[in-house]
Amino acid sequence: MSLYRDTAVVLRVQKLGEADRIITLLTRRYGKVRAVAKGVRRTTSRFGARVEPFCHVDVQLYTGRTLDVITQVQTVDAFGVQIVEDYQRYTAACAVLETVDRLAAEEGEPVLRLYLLAVGALRALSGRDRDSSQVLDAFLLRAMSFAGWSPALTECARCGQGGPHAAFNVQAGGAVCATCRPAGSVRPSALTLPLMEALLHGDWDTAEAATGPVRREASGLVAAHLQWYMERQLRSLPLVERTVPELIRERASEAALVGAVDGESGQPLN
Repeated sequence: MSLYRDTAVVLRVQKLGEADRIITLLTRRYGKVRAVAKGVRRTTSRFGARVEPFCHVDVQLYTGRTLDVITQVQTVDAFGVQIVEDYQRYTAACAVLETVDRLAAEEGEPVLRLYLLAVGALRALSGRDRDSSQVLDAFLLRAMSFAGWSPALTECARCGQGGPHAAFNVQAGGAVCATCRPAGSVRPSALTLPLMEALLHGDWDTAEAATGPVRREASGLVAAHLQWYMERQLRSLPLVERTVPELIRERASEAALVGAVDGESGQPLN
């Protein structure tokens, strides 16, 4: 029997027998691990609530014949408490976990960068300081970079010519110049690709200044690019609620009100 310990994010759970569960974890040092948590479905379980999706835990396991077995769990971050109270953040977090599960295909293969991306995304979603849609898009862009599928945004995906370029083609790999542009390419807003670049590199001042339509267009391109190269549709992604954040709506309302008052009297509202 070999004991080992690591920090991990709980990706998903499955029922096993009458009282057990199979827990899929993304660990810091060992990559994806599937392990049995015995008796966690009983009301008397000592750590049942600590092995739910979105939990960030310190876990001890021992190596079994087919599946490892969880023996101890301590909570590092209870991200789920804040996430499940908000449907928009919950659906975004589900998309994060499903993406991680798909990209970490091989069990026991260390994927430290993906683990850090997952923890960072869940922390941002639970903190509620940023728009959940933008947190998700930033995570997906960085996860695609980890997987080697990052879309070309500042140069032509085919010839490498520097941009900016007006067209985007998922099959070609991102932005394309006028010479290389295939049939069926889309022409996004001039602000959409710079927004995606800002999300990829963590330029939140630029990202948060984007308007609702630009954000939605960027989200559509990110989702299309991810699912094309993953060669399957994420079940959770269509459920993600893409709404304009309250702060943007408030600013738009204030701007409209100021404009109306300014047009009548020349004086802004205090």
